[in-house]
Amino acid sequence: MTGTITARTTPHNVRWVLLGVMLAMLLGMLDNMIVGTAMPTIVGELGGLEHLSWVVSAYTLATAASTPIWAKLGDLFGRKNNFLASIVIFLIGSGLSGAAQSMEQLIGFRVLQGIGAGGLAAGAMAIIGELIPPRERAKYMGMTASVMALATIGGPLLGGIVTDNFGWRWAFYLNLPLGLIALVWCQTTLHLTARRPNAKIDYPGAALLTVTISAIVLATTWGGNQYAWGSAQMLTVIAVAVLGLAAFAWSQTRATEPIIPLGLFTNRNFTLTAILSAVAGVAMFGAVSFLPLFQQTVQGASASNSGLLLLPMMVPVIVVSQIAGRVMSRTGRYKVFPILGALFLTAGSIAMATVDTGTSRLTSGSYMVLLGAGMGFLMQMTMLIAQNSVAMKDIGAASGVSTLFRTLGGSFGVALFGALFNRQLTAAMTGQGNTTGAQPDPSALGKLPAAVRDAYLHGVASGIHSIFLWSAVLCAIGVIAALAIVEVPLRQMGAPAAAAPVKEPAV
Repeated sequence: MTGTITARTTPHNVRWVLLGVMLAMLLGMLDNMIVGTAMPTIVGELGGLEHLSWVVSAYTLATAASTPIWAKLGDLFGRKNNFLASIVIFLIGSGLSGAAQSMEQLIGFRVLQGIGAGGLAAGAMAIIGELIPPRERAKYMGMTASVMALATIGGPLLGGIVTDNFGWRWAFYLNLPLGLIALVWCQTTLHLTARRPNAKIDYPGAALLTVTISAIVLATTWGGNQYAWGSAQMLTVIAVAVLGLAAFAWSQTRATEPIIPLGLFTNRNFTLTAILSAVAGVAMFGAVSFLPLFQQTVQGASASNSGLLLLPMMVPVIVVSQIAGRVMSRTGRYKVFPILGALFLTAGSIAMATVDTGTSRLTSGSYMVLLGAGMGFLMQMTMLIAQNSVAMKDIGAASGVSTLFRTLGGSFGVALFGALFNRQLTAAMTGQGNTTGAQPDPSALGKLPAAVRDAYLHGVASGIHSIFLWSAVLCAIGVIAALAIVEVPLRQMGAPAAAAPVKEPAV
């Protein structure tokens, strides 16, 4: 008689194992925040001001384009070696970026670093999905939420300290010791089952996906900033994105091992969580990008501690994630949490849309708490539901798609909100006789004539109003998506062991 394989449970030391995974994940998330703070110093030494935006964009583009490819490779060939390879690539990119002698070199090395970061993002989520069954995984949601909050708050602070005291190159060199610790940690403690050794890589799909995602990110980055939306450059990029998407979808129907199995989208919950991931990305990246500007200009907060300005939003992310995770782990019920998340994001966006030049820090901080609570309920929950909706063999692809949708949602959100903000601010400044719409430096507001300064502050407040009004509309779509989720019981067992291979019983 054929024996049955006993169910595998999460081992007692999984938190110790996950610390190394979380450290590697933190490196990828922290990097852009640190480098953003160091950018003025970098430009001062290397020159190339016209290429400034590409130092950040190249990293973001490479991360977004490589994330689903890394995720699929983990499904095919095993996640541990895949994850270790992404750490190595990230460290090589970091070392080379720190040694760059020109802006062009820095941009090229940032691409390499971004490719590694894509593997860190996709690999960490997939490893968690493989180590821990969904029912138990909820207990660990607070760890990933804490990493995100630490990167958002600590990145600008750490970037300022490192740049001021050690020089901008250490913004990159700092990754090396931390990355080596993560590498050794994961190599020593992480034990995962290898995958299909004879699997085929979908090279055409990978190439088409890279081109398509690159075009989408470029469109959202360039549109309305570097090029007008109706310009030949933008029309070309948009055409490439549309045609690339169509070609990629066609290629996936013919591939033996598609990068993104389109069948995943026939699962209702998976598709709905992809929408929710995009909504969460819009809300998070929009808030992180524009709220500090409002706080620094209108409310007079210090720019030197810009990361701390987001504390009212990030602390609830950690607290709510912990609470929701423990309740879900105990009850097995989860549908209420994405609904609450979308509702809190909508309410927070509506509240933030009411701010003006007289809004106090306490009031805006309380509105940010609503946004943070929404993110805490929603962001990790969408990943968990997506992973619970697919077979174990596709858990990497599911994690990659969820991460990709969040990234693209954030890219779209920043582009849309930036256009709305600039339109309101330009209109306000043009009304003061500034026919070019040029924006004054917030640090120099005190030197401006009272009428111009007042117009600028009202323009910033008006821009924030427009941003969060549209954010509320998008988050309301998220409420509809959350309501449509079907509550499928979370798997309690069946994931591979975390710290050591488990011997199967004899047959």
